[in-house]
Amino acid sequence: MFTNILVALDGSEASQRALVRAVDEAERWKAKLQVIYVVEMINFSSLTPDNTLEGENTREILYRVMEKEGKEVLRKAKKSGTEKGLTVITHLKQGHAGIEIVSLAEQEKSDLIVVGSHGKSNIDRLLMGSVSTFVVTHSKITTIVVRT
Repeated sequence: MFTNILVALDGSEASQRALVRAVDEAERWKAKLQVIYVVEMINFSSLTPDNTLEGENTREILYRVMEKEGKEVLRKAKKSGTEKGLTVITHLKQGHAGIEIVSLAEQEKSDLIVVGSHGKSNIDRLLMGSVSTFVVTHSKITTIVVRT
């Protein structure tokens, strides 16, 4: 029995499938649904602070764009869950997605994590392994990996 489910989203098709599965599980168990979106600043590591566009720091611009996307993804996820009568709590984080997911799951005492099999970034997967692999490897919490 699950009472507190965490689903990780990044706007990809796989994460949308993970959301559908998490909502189904939350309905089945009458569980609370936590939704996380992580803005991964590691994607910007090659940009130096002096990279600018029209006087603005490029990192700041990219962060704002990703943050805006994250807020929209979370808004849609919350709507999807609340339409089914679920309690939905959203979390927008910054950092390494795998670390943030595992950390939030432990902090919120989640008893199930749902993640997509792969996200939007193939480069991250080549360099450091996929987020889903990281979560499965490092979390002590039951994890469902939803394939596309």
